[in-house]
Amino acid sequence: MDVAPNWYLALSAVLFTIGTFGVLFRRNAIVVLMSVELMLNAVNLTLVTFSQSMGDPSGQLLVFFSIAVAAAEAAVGLAIVIAIFRSQVTVDITEINLFKH
Repeated sequence: MDVAPNWYLALSAVLFTIGTFGVLFRRNAIVVLMSVELMLNAVNLTLVTFSQSMGDPSGQLLVFFSIAVAAAEAAVGLAIVIAIFRSQVTVDITEINLFKH
């Protein structure tokens, strides 16, 4: 049973929308990082869907590299959040001010 590409694109749009709302309305830095990752995965799902529907595997190869870059981005982002938490004792992005003495 094949699933139509429209369903994958709809799922991708829903995931991207949830990620966008997470970035815009949440104040926890870790939740914001997870929302950015969710948005990136939604874009990857769209790219794989179009790649599969056109029969071209190069899009799937691009997604593989994108996932590798996303893993590195998540590790660096989490390290930055941990460093900020150690100095500011908060992960609320509205309370973090790195320019304060």
